[in-house]
Amino acid sequence: MKKQKDKDPISKAERAKKIRGSILYWVILNLGVFILALGVALFKGPNNFATGGVSGVGIILSKFITPLVPFLTQSVIMLSINSILIIIGFIFLGKGCTFKTAYCSILYTIEMWIMERIFEYYNISLPFTDQKLLEFIYAMLLTGIASAIIFNCKASSGGTDIIALIIKKYSKMDIGKALLITDLLIASSAFFVFDTTTGLYSILGLFSKMFLVDGVIESIGKSKFVTIITTKAELITPFIIEGLHRGYTTYAAEGGYTGEPKKVILTVCKRSEALKLKIKIHQVDPSAFVILTDTNEILGKGFRTSIE
Repeated sequence: MKKQKDKDPISKAERAKKIRGSILYWVILNLGVFILALGVALFKGPNNFATGGVSGVGIILSKFITPLVPFLTQSVIMLSINSILIIIGFIFLGKGCTFKTAYCSILYTIEMWIMERIFEYYNISLPFTDQKLLEFIYAMLLTGIASAIIFNCKASSGGTDIIALIIKKYSKMDIGKALLITDLLIASSAFFVFDTTTGLYSILGLFSKMFLVDGVIESIGKSKFVTIITTKAELITPFIIEGLHRGYTTYAAEGGYTGEPKKVILTVCKRSEALKLKIKIHQVDPSAFVILTDTNEILGKGFRTSIE
């Protein structure tokens, strides 16, 4: 009975931690979807930046369809396309077309539809300015950061991702190349549907978004690899375990100049945790030698637990 009682508080704490983590995950994912919808509704759509994806298809088709059938706005067209692609994805990909992808793509287009109704109700005219470059920068920043947040949550906004996955499944083509070809075709069509300037912006936006998404994802996933050389390891290691809830590895070493016995502590933590660790080290051993290295990918408990 005593052993069972000892385990209960730990299991409850673990459950509470998982619940908090799950809530935070869905908050971040929904924030990413909202920013994406905002970027398309405010800047990308009104300026006809067809940089690929379902939003690009929606922008192009709305040019012809909306004047004839007013209720078929860009968001309604995108919702229809996404719904069809999700059904096709489940047929051809099965589990490859996940619930999270379906959730993000549907929520994204519904939020756009709501924004369109709000703009219409309050007579908000778009685009905001006649500065196309400024509008382009905001369009790419918002949609790029949003896509990175969604990808970091191991989800996607659907659309051409599903087409690329199907192409990959039934051919030898790499998914990245399949996605690039699909989006490039969509972006190139802006030259014929709109004008040369809009077409050039669309092509530029396609490539700039790729680099922006990669950069933001790398920044989000960045952690610190910390090497600590100290004579007071017994004052530092408890803080790593109890204060940061991280593991560590130690081994014995010897100062090359003094010959003094030392301990080397190796640990990995988030950037905010590294700051706390530096402060603690300075408090207990100001003479400790500390090396901090940026890391972009870590496999192990507390970080990523599988190769993806």
